[in-house]
Amino acid sequence: MMEIEGKDRVDWSHTAEQLLRHWQRSGVTHLPVPQTPLPESIASWPKLQTSSTVPAAAPSSTSPKPSVAEPAVPQADLASTLDHLPKQSLVLDSVLADSTWSLSDLSENGRAEALKALNEEVVACRKCTDIACRRTQTVFGIGPLRPKLVMFGEAPGAEEDRAGEPFVGPAGQLLDRILVASGLARDQVYIMNTLKCRPPNNRTPTDIEMENCRPFFERQLDILQPEYIVCWGAVAARAILKTSDSIGRLRGRFHTYKQAKVMITYHPAYLLRTPEAKRLTWEDMKMLMRELGIPIRSTGTQS
Repeated sequence: MMEIEGKDRVDWSHTAEQLLRHWQRSGVTHLPVPQTPLPESIASWPKLQTSSTVPAAAPSSTSPKPSVAEPAVPQADLASTLDHLPKQSLVLDSVLADSTWSLSDLSENGRAEALKALNEEVVACRKCTDIACRRTQTVFGIGPLRPKLVMFGEAPGAEEDRAGEPFVGPAGQLLDRILVASGLARDQVYIMNTLKCRPPNNRTPTDIEMENCRPFFERQLDILQPEYIVCWGAVAARAILKTSDSIGRLRGRFHTYKQAKVMITYHPAYLLRTPEAKRLTWEDMKMLMRELGIPIRSTGTQS
């Protein structure tokens, strides 16, 4: 069997781990132990723990001869295999680190303290010199400490820079209307941005600025551990999914960030400039509502 190396090796391991997880969710608990040699890249994984052999069927009372039992098939315990793989495989260590929350689930007080400490780091940050010298204040995020949904945007605008709260300007007002039309209230969701400071003249954040803020928004999400993340706009999508694909290519289906489902749609500021795109965003919100079990009204927001 050909040895798998480099990037292909990581991709193969990720695929294998996802397949095992899928089998587990489908109710599969044991798998036959492979008889063919394993590649060296996974030879260091722990031995699959084998359960007792599969019992042979009892002889039929109508059969003239006792049934001959089939050879016993060694079985591997799937849950035990999954528990052990990340501890022993360097390949899967990195894969699982990217697919699970980095922090253990915190109590409500623990989350509040962790977010407070992180916000203090944000306030002290001066990495983006072009922004830090112009900002009025940083804009960290606001919402419940145990949110099911995180609204993830691009960067603060002028109104947000003055208020210190995300999505309070015209785009934020449209976001509020979208949430109401979707059966959600603003205080039910956590709202945050990719960047914690306003770029001059509301320009698009640069890749360097996004990477400077990455440790902040990734730790913020690790603390909050939402079930769903809605990325509003291309910058948010690029930050979360690390992709340069357009919104048109990414919307209409769920993606994954660690243990959260991710929905991509157009930024409210874009909708203000391009009202015809509101219909597409409403289709995206209906997809989210179906996922959340929220009844869909006949018409959505068009304002």
